[in-house]
Amino acid sequence: CLFSGQSYEEVARLLTAGLQGARRWRASWVVPSTAAIWKARSRLGVAPLRELFARVCRPVAAPGTQGAFYRDWRLTAIDGTTFDLPDTKANVEAFGRPPRSGRGEQDVGYPQLRMVGLVECGTHAVFDAATGALRTGEQALARAVLGSLRPGMLLLADRGFYGVDLWRTAAATGADLLWRVRKDLVLPVIEQLPDGSYLTEIFDRSDIHHTRRGVPVRAVEYTIAGHESVYRLLTTILDPDKAPAVELAALYSQRWEFESTLDEIKTHLGGPRLVLRSQHPDGAEQELYGFLLVHHAIRHLMHQAARQGDQDPDRISFTRSLRVVRRQVTDQAAFSPRPTRPRGQSHPR
Repeated sequence: CLFSGQSYEEVARLLTAGLQGARRWRASWVVPSTAAIWKARSRLGVAPLRELFARVCRPVAAPGTQGAFYRDWRLTAIDGTTFDLPDTKANVEAFGRPPRSGRGEQDVGYPQLRMVGLVECGTHAVFDAATGALRTGEQALARAVLGSLRPGMLLLADRGFYGVDLWRTAAATGADLLWRVRKDLVLPVIEQLPDGSYLTEIFDRSDIHHTRRGVPVRAVEYTIAGHESVYRLLTTILDPDKAPAVELAALYSQRWEFESTLDEIKTHLGGPRLVLRSQHPDGAEQELYGFLLVHHAIRHLMHQAARQGDQDPDRISFTRSLRVVRRQVTDQAAFSPRPTRPRGQSHPR
């Protein structure tokens, strides 16, 4: 995934050329064939990469990281996307194709895998992800990642994720929420607040007569110059002194950092018009976790560089960082990970 677009055999050459030149093995060795590497991937399966992602991919921003926090909250965002897959029978059966807009017409296009993820806005680090078939809704996949939220986080979400049950689940993690909702959602004004926001309640869809107590929330409504639409946000932060309405309205644009993260993965790391190469469903998920792991590693290095230079991580180029990592990985292959021993001494056990 670090050298996306190259063949299996070419990647193996890139990672071993330095070792061969430094005579790191005694017997003759040749690059395995594409078929042999593919079989090795199949034996490995998706579980080890999924477990590796769960263990190492965490938010990376430190308290002093520029652009990663709003007041005392770590900014995070949730969103979904799809990845194109090779047009094989196995992938179609497992994931499905995009539906046509017309009735009675067959689905067309590449089969697609759906993913919903959590991103740390200030660093673009993906710290949780769930995958499923294209027919699986984003709200269903969202439930699988909300458990990674923690108190002290502020989760931004688009209106497609809004639902009272999902809101309750996300809020129960201790994180605070700032979600956009539809403009036609009925929100009774319980108390008008001095910053222009107001306290209100949201109700389960089944409780149309509001016979049960609703969930207390705070609503922020605003407009953007040049746009006629009224934007509506709901938040769990009920005290306007802790988060004034005008600041929350400006803050919501941070949600688009998720889109920038996808661009880094799909366009710069994966290549334009990325189509995962795996012919089978397990391989497709394995490959996706590979991309997420590589992206997180690069973003972690970028955060370290930003901290050392006292800069905002957004000021560092992902494309240039990717090029540096690719060069360093091939250069480091020429060095043994074991310490050099003096002549006549053996390695410690």
